[in-house]
Amino acid sequence: MIPTVDWPWPDWELARLPLPALPDLPVPDLPGSPAQWAILLSAAAGLFGLALSRRSSRPAAWVAIGCSGLVFAAMVWQLYAVAGTSEPRISSTIGALSFGELTVPLELSASRLSALVAAVVSMVAFFVQIFARWYLWFDPRYRQFSASVSIFTAAMLLVVLSSDVVLTLIGWEVMGWCSFLLIGHLSAKDSANRAAGKALLVTRLADVGFVLGLIALAAGAGTTSIPAIVEHWSSAGPSAGLSLAMVGVVLGVLGKSAQLPFQDWLPDAMEGPTPASALIHAATMVAAGTVVLAQLLPLLQASGPARVLLALLVAATIVLAALLAFAQPDIKRLLAWSTVSQVGLMLAALTVVPAGDGPDAAILHLVSHAWFKALLFLTVGWMGVLTGGTVVRFVVSSTKRYRSLRRPMGIGLLALAGVPPMVGFVSKELVLAQAEHGVQAGMGTAATIVLAAVGASVPLTAAYCMRAWLILDRGPRRRHVPAPRPTADRQIIDDFFSEPDVVEEAIGIEEADSAISSSARSVVALLGFFSVVGGVLAFTPQLDLALTVNLQLLAAALLLMALAALAVWVASRGVGSRDAAARLPANLSLATERGLGFDRLYHAAVVRPVLALAHAVQWADREVLDAYVRAAVPTARLLGSALETTHPRRPAPALVLVLGGVVVLAIIGVVLS
Repeated sequence: MIPTVDWPWPDWELARLPLPALPDLPVPDLPGSPAQWAILLSAAAGLFGLALSRRSSRPAAWVAIGCSGLVFAAMVWQLYAVAGTSEPRISSTIGALSFGELTVPLELSASRLSALVAAVVSMVAFFVQIFARWYLWFDPRYRQFSASVSIFTAAMLLVVLSSDVVLTLIGWEVMGWCSFLLIGHLSAKDSANRAAGKALLVTRLADVGFVLGLIALAAGAGTTSIPAIVEHWSSAGPSAGLSLAMVGVVLGVLGKSAQLPFQDWLPDAMEGPTPASALIHAATMVAAGTVVLAQLLPLLQASGPARVLLALLVAATIVLAALLAFAQPDIKRLLAWSTVSQVGLMLAALTVVPAGDGPDAAILHLVSHAWFKALLFLTVGWMGVLTGGTVVRFVVSSTKRYRSLRRPMGIGLLALAGVPPMVGFVSKELVLAQAEHGVQAGMGTAATIVLAAVGASVPLTAAYCMRAWLILDRGPRRRHVPAPRPTADRQIIDDFFSEPDVVEEAIGIEEADSAISSSARSVVALLGFFSVVGGVLAFTPQLDLALTVNLQLLAAALLLMALAALAVWVASRGVGSRDAAARLPANLSLATERGLGFDRLYHAAVVRPVLALAHAVQWADREVLDAYVRAAVPTARLLGSALETTHPRRPAPALVLVLGGVVVLAIIGVVLS
């Protein structure tokens, strides 16, 4: 990134911290594995939460939070159980099935990386359940929300711990339906219903390729076991069948992860409650594609077309989403576009992994993103309760007025921007190092494009984080308003457009703290703690990061971040709200708010052709197929009329005698028998 400067700086190799050995705790012989218990408890919490709490939300809260806590404990125990082992822990579900030549083992697998991801997923779900109990305290549909979160968690854990593509597909589809319920939780709002339907339709459209790709992989290997599928196709070598199957899987991942051309559903998903956004955007649905591709990484590496397609689309998404995030008029939508960009970083890290290396850099960014993005969404939800909304005009100076918001919001934005020593800094620099390593390993032009996109995202992310902070931390102007003269004979009218006076810090802290429960505030504090110290994870044996960090590249990235933040600060001067995006042209701001018109593209490319085809099928059914049925009645009537003209209306006497004789013979036969 600095080709004109040749500094003799050596690359920095990641060191391993001298961590103390884990205590050799006795592992009790319990019926079932932690993976089985976690998935069953999450699913049971969703079912029993509705069945046992029809009149009160209190039992639903106890069921949801209690089971989520037990699931988190089980996943932490599983993480300890697999620490230091190279072989995954396999556990069964309902037993193996056999469909002719296809074997379906239906097994779960807990490996070093999957156990880590499962622990983080269960942690975020546990924290979201605690926060939602306060946030949705007066919501009459809290029971449905908590149950949906529990089932959603079970589905994500099933995807993470699956060792079978059938289980992966089940968890994948259940997450899609639960996201529909969570996004459309406020069903009285038309915008929420539209956003939920849009998310369901867009992701279902992409899932067609995902299902077909998994079917092709399983049919070729003769089994649905993921390790067996990887072994079969890896030994067979690159082929057209593998490329087509992996292209289908990549399309499904792009849809679920909201990458081009399916990216537009995620910002609209902000119509859901903020805890749902924290769950979907942080560690679950949008990150599920990264988990699946990490499991199939050898096949992605062996499939050149699928890898190049994924690299090009996520590289474009990283830059486009970061640009759109800068211009959003709503803080939640800013975070949504930020999620699209950050998920692109995870997927980009997978496209530049040379053969033989693992997906550890992508998984680390998944974990770090789960922590700081959940922190940001929950803090924004807390702020929205205090300010009445998350639109820029509502949240201006909110961290000045409510000082308790200042620390968690600052930590979250620093981690998102990648400022050292936050966890986001460690994971992003390792993604950048992974991209550079891929270029040096000869991964082709796609790796160079990915490196450029990841490098461009560094200043862009810093820019929109700085913009958000300047808006939230803008200090109210101090103005001296002279007192009116006692003799002035005129009415004093308060100007409700005037800016408020500076609020005392103690008042702001008291108001912010009294608005939130202590448990919800503790959740925010814990997420802030992990966002600060979580980078230590990269130096532990839990991750195998055989990467060297280019110190010149690191210095250039930090310099670009500082310059971008400075440019935004300069642009914000002179703007009343300190919003640098206010200087953008109105037409551009409106276009970015609408996602650059991708809705119209969806209508032109998908909706209109589908509706036209439906109308054509309806016309063919009505005018062609039904025509035969409708024509049968007049045809029969016309035939009857023609026959009526050729026969007399009164029956012939001979015919009457014959019929009478038949009746007499029948009666005689019945009597004699």
